[in-house]
Amino acid sequence: MKKYKIAVIGGDGIGPEVIGETLLLLKETGLDFDFMYAEGGYGAYKKYGNSLPQQTIETCRRSDAIFFGAVTTPPHIQKYKSPIIALRRLFDLYANVRPFFSLPVSTQRKDINIVLFRENTEDLYVGEEYLIPGGAVAKRVITRKASRKIIKAAFEFALKNKRKKVTVVHKANVLRLTDGLFLNVAQSVSKKYPRIIYEEMLVDSCAMQLIKKPENFDVLVTTNMFGDILSDEIAALTGGLGVAASANIGSKWALFEPVHGSAPKYTGTNKANPIAAFFATCLMLKYLGEVQIATKIRKAIDSSLRNGHMTQDLGGDLSMTDFTKKVIDYYKHL
Repeated sequence: MKKYKIAVIGGDGIGPEVIGETLLLLKETGLDFDFMYAEGGYGAYKKYGNSLPQQTIETCRRSDAIFFGAVTTPPHIQKYKSPIIALRRLFDLYANVRPFFSLPVSTQRKDINIVLFRENTEDLYVGEEYLIPGGAVAKRVITRKASRKIIKAAFEFALKNKRKKVTVVHKANVLRLTDGLFLNVAQSVSKKYPRIIYEEMLVDSCAMQLIKKPENFDVLVTTNMFGDILSDEIAALTGGLGVAASANIGSKWALFEPVHGSAPKYTGTNKANPIAAFFATCLMLKYLGEVQIATKIRKAIDSSLRNGHMTQDLGGDLSMTDFTKKVIDYYKHL
């Protein structure tokens, strides 16, 4: 049996808590893991003066996958750099993949099954800003190379998973050079996938249609900031950020994380929802080739929700730890 080396970065707030619950679940799978714990986030910054210590980077380099919790970004420290953005760029984790699907919970929208591909390394997130007289300017970078990689990844996913349509989201009517380039690349790449329906949509129209008719969407692909915003919007239709997970995929490394923030007000309350972290580990297991185990975990979560065993944010009354115990129990009986 292969031993998987997993770099575990709990981070701040509820990050270490939901990651801890997920590791309990992973230990029930019977797989052999070497959990290599590392520090990152605001806590690391206060301790080392660096939100992403070099030792953490080296641990990630030695890993088969990186499992990331959540971090706090202090707005009052201008020189503070987000460790998750740094990791995405450092390891060229160009594809941020966020699946969204309806859960067996009565309060949720039904028939949603969307996978959003978000370019992960450039756009406004290059972090280059400067002051001008009377204002400030942020640099937006869109390159042909990065655009092609994320758009191709979306089409390859659609083809492999028998998806019917890819929608390219842009604002080329206003951002004619940057989004114009992105759209031009999309049109070129789409010609290589004649069996996949190709669709273009302005980001504002897409935002509206996601609320009106989310069931009409299949695979979305877009630039970094648009993807960041749209993914949170879709999450609101499928249970909120507490159940949303993402994979950050590169050619050599991959990082998996719950989408939610560090939520410091819930730290230590035992009220956090660990589902996002559970789903993140399902994505990680699929990446590692353990598809059956990932599917079994997903079934255990669904069984718990279907039987009314859920955390407060979804309408239930279970604590974080009690919910984990329920999921583990369902997992053992599958």
